[in-house]
Amino acid sequence: MRPDVLNPLFAEAETLEGVGPKIAKPLEKLGLTRVRDVAYHLPDRFVTRRPVENLDAASVGEQVVVPLTVTEHRASRSARGPYSVMAIDALGNHVSLTYFGRASYTAKKQLPVGAKRWVAGRLDQYGQMLQIVHPDHLSEDSADLLGTLNEPVYSLSDGLTQPKIAGLVAQALERLPELPEWIEPGQFAKMQWPAWADALRLAHKGEHAAARDRLAYDELLANSLALMLVRADNRRRRGQALGGDGSLRGRLDLPFPLTGAQKRSIGEIERDLAQDRPMLRLLQGDVGSGKTVVALEAMLIAVEGGAQAALLAPTEILARQHYDTLRRMLGPTGVEIALLTGRDKGRARESILMGLHDGSIPIVVGTHAIFQDAVTYRNLGLVVIDEQHRFGVSQRLMLASKGKVAPHTLAMTATPIPRSLTLAQYGEMDVSRLDEMPPGRQAIDTVVVSADRTGEIVERLARQLDGGAQAYWVCPMVRELESEDIAAAEARYAALKNRFGDQVVLVHGQLKPEIKDAAMERFASGTAKLLVATTVIEVGVDVPNATLMVIEQAERFGLAQLHQLRGRVGRGAKKSVCVLLRGETLSETGKERLALMRETQDGFRLAEEDLRLRGGGELLGTRQSGDTPFRVADLDQIQRLLPIAHEDARLLMERDGGLTGERGAAARVLLYLFERDWGVQLLRGG
Repeated sequence: MRPDVLNPLFAEAETLEGVGPKIAKPLEKLGLTRVRDVAYHLPDRFVTRRPVENLDAASVGEQVVVPLTVTEHRASRSARGPYSVMAIDALGNHVSLTYFGRASYTAKKQLPVGAKRWVAGRLDQYGQMLQIVHPDHLSEDSADLLGTLNEPVYSLSDGLTQPKIAGLVAQALERLPELPEWIEPGQFAKMQWPAWADALRLAHKGEHAAARDRLAYDELLANSLALMLVRADNRRRRGQALGGDGSLRGRLDLPFPLTGAQKRSIGEIERDLAQDRPMLRLLQGDVGSGKTVVALEAMLIAVEGGAQAALLAPTEILARQHYDTLRRMLGPTGVEIALLTGRDKGRARESILMGLHDGSIPIVVGTHAIFQDAVTYRNLGLVVIDEQHRFGVSQRLMLASKGKVAPHTLAMTATPIPRSLTLAQYGEMDVSRLDEMPPGRQAIDTVVVSADRTGEIVERLARQLDGGAQAYWVCPMVRELESEDIAAAEARYAALKNRFGDQVVLVHGQLKPEIKDAAMERFASGTAKLLVATTVIEVGVDVPNATLMVIEQAERFGLAQLHQLRGRVGRGAKKSVCVLLRGETLSETGKERLALMRETQDGFRLAEEDLRLRGGGELLGTRQSGDTPFRVADLDQIQRLLPIAHEDARLLMERDGGLTGERGAAARVLLYLFERDWGVQLLRGG
């Protein structure tokens, strides 16, 4: 149960004054559904303004607060043109306060001719005229604007304004309860951090590095503690020791000899499976590094040991793909494998359920359908979880109930993660890395081409398709607006369909699942030759015949994402090419990213470089990248503070009595505050 002291923070955002259905929607878009979310909606940056007596004392481009007198209103001839309110300062300098769209109604009301107003905003120049476009604040009294000299700027969604968010944040901060201190006293004193509530208030007031660090540390500590509780819980559980004699593995039909990295990983898994406590291991491997073969070897160790194995895939298409690949390799062994998805009905489904129940089907591949209540196993010994299932603890608890004892778990990811982030994302697991490519895997030629040569690329694409090959065309990600994202993909799809007809299919995140699946199916089977997509979709399909990948406005993407997309080609025997179409203007970082893509295909190196290029300055949340489980801590803070938080969590668990005692009780509050409460449930429920 959540401690009562946190109830004010977990009240709905609607309990804040001024939040009706109209405001609740845009708040929800930002993930601000409770008072706690609003209190933790930290500013993206701060605007510092200088009070000046007249415009001579200010520079163009500067944020200022200046007294002005309104002289006249000028409406534009066209409805879409600007609405100008002309004003003068104390020295008679002219300036235009410029408004667009509906904002002109505000200007008419608040700026009558002859009135003196204090105006806060950015001073710009348009031609010979000084102007302030959409002033941030207007006031009859200079004292009212004192609070805007160092003003937070929050991320918004349609329907919200800065003053509205700032007002809601102020209300949320008023409701902060007194919470016990969960940071180890020596650590707290050494860092000279403010107390929790003070840190939240300071973080909204200005660039308080210590306050921001303290809040990030809280989140990292909660995560480390929860993962340690999972690990400790796992060690307490009884599993079954599974040892194989190699009789089945020796007969496998492998596409190529095992690499050193594969042999090493299989050895680590084999040692884990031989223990009677459940394995909890992550297999990290670049696209094409041979994770599936390692997973199959692990599943066969389980089968040789008299148990069953299940592979969980995130989508039906990927499940089907895994099933086909595994069935081919399993051919000579005579081991039966079944595919179970939500789509299976009737007799076929019944027969699979029977086979799993009586043990005659030792290996099953499927979507989450394989864990529904109706599915029972004779002896489930190993679960392999593929990609995108950031392995949730709730899933693990569900799996544990499927076996007579808790099954061993192997999670796989094709996203190379920098070592410093592995602890943050997979701190509860042991990690195996596949850092070698199998022999015979061809390098992919990567070329960077200016967007004004798109026509040439379309001609190259035509030659590819005429030669019987397939291709991907990925459209740019427009960070904030998914609608623009889709519009870009739809426009590109229309242009390419015009040229290539029914050979082209479109996939994006807002299509109905059955339409998306049908399009992917047509592409995977080869009836469609060109797949146009946004990055919203996970293009995780293995199409060996696809040899060209075009990525539009490639400079908008992170290195990890470009690398993932590039890995969709180069899966067959033919030479593959990845074309990065770049826009006109490239930042230094953009140039470096594209140069690195040309230079290397090592996903682990690219992941480290990506971290270096983005640096700690770019706040990481789901908004910007979605590649860490944190909302408060940025990359720089994760690298600096996570090792300390991890050690602090370990000491609390091993030396300071865990979650009992005074500090333990405070740590429970922390776990609930950051909704890592499953950690506490594990401790209690086992």
